[in-house]
Amino acid sequence: MSLFAPLESLISPPPKAQRVAFLSAQPFAHRGLHGRGIIENSRAAFTAAIAAGHGIELDIQVSRDGTPFVFHDASFDRLTEATGLIGEHAAAQVAQVKLKNSSETIPSLADILDLVAGRVPILIEIKNGALPMSAICLTVRRQLEGYSDNVAVMSFNPEAGKWFHDRSPRTVRGLVVTEENMGRIKGPLMRGVSLVRARPDFIAYDIRDLPTSSFAASQRKRGLPVLTWTVRTAAHERAAMQYADEMIYEALDTPTP
Repeated sequence: MSLFAPLESLISPPPKAQRVAFLSAQPFAHRGLHGRGIIENSRAAFTAAIAAGHGIELDIQVSRDGTPFVFHDASFDRLTEATGLIGEHAAAQVAQVKLKNSSETIPSLADILDLVAGRVPILIEIKNGALPMSAICLTVRRQLEGYSDNVAVMSFNPEAGKWFHDRSPRTVRGLVVTEENMGRIKGPLMRGVSLVRARPDFIAYDIRDLPTSSFAASQRKRGLPVLTWTVRTAAHERAAMQYADEMIYEALDTPTP
């Protein structure tokens, strides 16, 4: 039982089933279906996920002038030949940066929305960046204008969920949660505060925590869908099937960053 159970039911009630049904209709490919020469968060990775009929989970970093790009890290270094922080560069510069061992450039969120075109659902994980969270959420929301197909936003930062709850309530929103290194007292307190603050339609939970997580179990029991990340092994998949409503997965041969 969560420490914040009375407040949760009052302030953050579970969503209507129809609103979130697409979240459990298929698995989600983590950063696209990558590996075997296909780089994460690339057009090729997303095309492969679409071909498999699986949903797409992707990450957002925002340029200095407020354009959302599909990229996991704050810096270019790991996945490109460039160096430095995305948030210190203008959109025109970011758009020219090529992914490592690829002819592809870093795609914008608009590029990927055009590519997917409603064929599969999309989970957009909003990362903290150089801009305030409110500004990042606004630029993501502007890109979603006119996109009427299945899409949801999520973040570790509960302020993202609060922003969408207050300013874009029709957008499905989630809270990303891990219990790693949180402590037995601090962890439950932070999870409860974050949930009440974000008022999510679903939670995306660390697969390593699910078998023993009373918090995830209590949220699922009261009707909040639980997705789980990142499923990489057969044991993970078994746990996901038992403790979650759907999984965010990577191919088993994909190396962990």
